[in-house]
Amino acid sequence: MKRFVCGVVVVLSLCGLSPARGQRAGDQPPPARMTTAPEIPFDSVPDFLKLPDGMNFGEVPGVAVNSKGHVFVFTRSNSAYGPAYGPTAAQLLEFGPKGEFIREVGKQLYGWSFAHSVRIDKDDNIWAIDKGSDMVIKFTGAGRVQWVFGRRQESADGARPWQHVDPPLPARDGLFRQPTDVAWDSKGNLYITDGYVDSRVAKYDRNGDWVKQWGTKGSGPGQFDTPHSIVIDRSDNVYVGDRGNRRVQVFDTDGNFLRQWTVDVAPDFATRAVNGPTPRAGSVQGVGAPNALCIPPNQNAVMFLGESTWPGRVFKLALDGTVIGVIGKAGRNLKQFSGAHAIACPTENEIYVAESSNWRVQKIVLRQGRAGQAGQAGRADAVGLARLAGRAGLSVEH
Repeated sequence: MKRFVCGVVVVLSLCGLSPARGQRAGDQPPPARMTTAPEIPFDSVPDFLKLPDGMNFGEVPGVAVNSKGHVFVFTRSNSAYGPAYGPTAAQLLEFGPKGEFIREVGKQLYGWSFAHSVRIDKDDNIWAIDKGSDMVIKFTGAGRVQWVFGRRQESADGARPWQHVDPPLPARDGLFRQPTDVAWDSKGNLYITDGYVDSRVAKYDRNGDWVKQWGTKGSGPGQFDTPHSIVIDRSDNVYVGDRGNRRVQVFDTDGNFLRQWTVDVAPDFATRAVNGPTPRAGSVQGVGAPNALCIPPNQNAVMFLGESTWPGRVFKLALDGTVIGVIGKAGRNLKQFSGAHAIACPTENEIYVAESSNWRVQKIVLRQGRAGQAGQAGRADAVGLARLAGRAGLSVEH
């Protein structure tokens, strides 16, 4: 018997959810339309990454895989000798294709402060995004710093954390306030989401020169509330994970808004958040909020989206936002997640999930064949539910 997440379609009204397509800034958000989706069968490889004896990860916000199958982990560790508040918490570690430890990249780097994410470009350069130092750092494959974007505050000049003021301060060209992620288009232009304080996407050309920015704080089309992740498909559509607004927005490479979609799969209220309180039954807080996005290379059909601490799931999606299936749920054990802060996806059936609250990376292998059957079943089930909901007078969004 096929397993599905949730057994009924419900309509929940909750203020503060993502705007529907075409919604103008300031409009009242519509009711959330909850759907079901099939569970994709998968395995988690136990203890895949092998750290040196006596060494452990801290929180793991970032993971990436290069063309050789090497796994790069950006972890909030190396902070034991710092102060109790505000220590440097960033180490970039490289592992081989079989999980063997290879080296530390950028040991004791000036740009390290508070690790956030790591990405690998088509030439196997390593890009680290540090939320604490407000910097994006490009390393060569050999581990040498090649480019730096942004600038950390000077230690001799009264450095202190940014204030989250409302209305936000204007963003500044070429500088960041807690950046989150980076992606590249087919011409080599790069796009940086920025981030927790600023609410924008910054674009640079292939030579590293500033081009433009777009986005402001808000919930309308082209506005952001914590743009947390960014990916670009082979047609140069730019997908921005607008986490605070619980949606993915899609733009062209000039920042023109194209469309948006949400993942509205009803959560399992029997699960519990690993970190912080679990929302009450019936809430859609965090449901489908795009903590992480990943598009496998050399294809233009699917992507993965990871939720935050709760409901803590990973979704396999078509590029139009159609849910193919659900992977896992919240929890501390293998095959459970404390949310996916980052996802690396070398193929559409093999992913690496970085978990900040569980201090680990899980290698996930989708069971081929059955995953595809689950996706087909999920699409058929969604059609059947829509018909049933229509007869019942309910609303369902696919």
